[in-house]
Amino acid sequence: MACAPFPAAVAIRPLRESRRARSGALLVQAAVLVAVSLHAAGAAAQTQEPVELVDQQHCMFCHTSDAPFLAPSFHQIAQRYRDQPNASTMLEEKLRHGGKVHWGDMSMPLPADRGGPLSAEDARTLVQWVLSQ
Repeated sequence: MACAPFPAAVAIRPLRESRRARSGALLVQAAVLVAVSLHAAGAAAQTQEPVELVDQQHCMFCHTSDAPFLAPSFHQIAQRYRDQPNASTMLEEKLRHGGKVHWGDMSMPLPADRGGPLSAEDARTLVQWVLSQ
């Protein structure tokens, strides 16, 4: 008994479709991986809150993370100063010495009124954290 010839196109078509399906699935997986990596990188770009300094300096008495309270929010400060040259230096000085009103009605309290003197290094830490918001 002779076997009928099996058309090659029938055998190859499922193989090609299978490869396409796997390629499509790999592309989707790669896209998801890239999206997750970018999200993680963005989260890592935000500096971790220096909790002890924030508490010591009573920052949350006037500021909040994302909404104005008695003073601008940390997000507002970051948005306003992030791309300005010398903003870090100006903000560090304001933290260390207090300052006149230049945003809203309230000036930055003197260090003695908010938790005591602040070193240049601690001021830099706080400013970098705020600007990362």
